[in-house]
Amino acid sequence: QVQLVESGGGLVQAGGSLTLSCAASGSIRSINAMSWYRQAPGKQRELVAGITSGGSTNYADSVKGRFTISRDNAKTMVYLQMNSLKPEDTAVYYCAVSRVGRDYWGQGTQVTVSS
Repeated sequence: QVQLVESGGGLVQAGGSLTLSCAASGSIRSINAMSWYRQAPGKQRELVAGITSGGSTNYADSVKGRFTISRDNAKTMVYLQMNSLKPEDTAVYYCAVSRVGRDYWGQGTQVTVSS
């Protein structure tokens, strides 16, 4: 089992920045991809950014150039640096990791961007 705890969400004005953190614990060996998803009210959960065990990253088109995903070498932490935030970035952000063919999710952290 892998436990994930997100932190760093909050209320920010448009144009501002936030950094989300996700701490992984438990059976962290063999963690593969680490990702951030988000879900806005009335919308489906969507992939925001992902990082593989080899360090390759991918981003949703809507956040490219504004968000940066990173992780520590021990794969116990994954971060999402969010710059130039827009009201449409408002959502609950979830950390997710893949390990041995199974996905694990955190409880989510709310990000609200005011216009």
